Amino acid sequence: MSKTSLLRGDDSSESGSLDGGPKSVSKSGSDTSSEDVHPAEEANRLSMIQTLIHLWKCNIGTGLLGLPLAMKNAGILVGPIGLLTIGVLTVHCMVILLNCAHHLSQRLQKTFVNYGEAMMHSLETCPNAWLRTHAAWGRYTVSFLLIITQLGFCSVYFIFMADNLQQIVEEAHVTSNVCLPRKSLVLTPILDIRVYMLTILPFLVLLVFIRNLKVLSVFSTLANITTLGSMALIFEYITQEIPDPSNLPLMADWKTFLLFFGTAIFTFEGVGMVLPLKNQMKHPQNFSFVLYFGMSLVIILFICLGTLGYMKFGSDTQASIILNLPNCWYVPAARGAQGRVMGSQS
Repeated sequence: MSKTSLLRGDDSSESGSLDGGPKSVSKSGSDTSSEDVHPAEEANRLSMIQTLIHLWKCNIGTGLLGLPLAMKNAGILVGPIGLLTIGVLTVHCMVILLNCAHHLSQRLQKTFVNYGEAMMHSLETCPNAWLRTHAAWGRYTVSFLLIITQLGFCSVYFIFMADNLQQIVEEAHVTSNVCLPRKSLVLTPILDIRVYMLTILPFLVLLVFIRNLKVLSVFSTLANITTLGSMALIFEYITQEIPDPSNLPLMADWKTFLLFFGTAIFTFEGVGMVLPLKNQMKHPQNFSFVLYFGMSLVIILFICLGTLGYMKFGSDTQASIILNLPNCWYVPAARGAQGRVMGSQS
């Protein structure tokens, strides 16, 4: 929901975004500040804290729970190094994208440019004559890929929420204060997962109608608080009685490395939100600090959860770390918290 709204806000940057985006053009052609923005539009802009909250929420999704398995597919040494490398490269590409958009906005005397415009205007100045002639195709291609990417993320979130709700309901009668291994549980499905999808659908539809980023920042804040709570429960368990990691391979079979790479790329899912967030800030010049600070914490969280989760469960690491947790009272709480987080993201 919030990701779709952010993309819509970015696409309408020329004529005013859904949240009252900027309409003024820099007088000098080299300054893209928002001094001439209407006060009503300025009031709907994002502060640094609100932008940071949105950035965190856009990057912390379902891929986080699969990082221990990603570490298993890469190795206890190669995994963290590879995840750090991918994280640094992701941030570097984000910075390049921001610099290109800033350069184009100055050259074209626009306050902001969106993803499609950045691609189109970049192709218009490339040395290849064919690409210059078909520069508009670049705009359509980027827009199409963004739509497919966000549709994929939201589809995963929708299934994830329904699956978590189903497991919470079906495990309610076997959950107790005595922690039992999850593999010892034998559950009989009560309802089809599509019934749970229909149950949560009305709430997601209502969230979609909220198109103001300042209002969405409230939901983002709640989602981040919920994420911290669920992560605290998970870390509280995986940091207890960690087995000797010397038995784990430093580098896994090269055939499984592509699985690690795919999970890592999926985890860093916030690249499509960089320009929309910057375009909606009160002071866009401060976005670089927000990006570096926010993504640094995200990368640290990813590496810690993936590494500790793999060290804790070793060869028994499952596709989602929640499947490795015992059937204790806090597991449904963590699962429900993650489900609510995904609901605010989709």
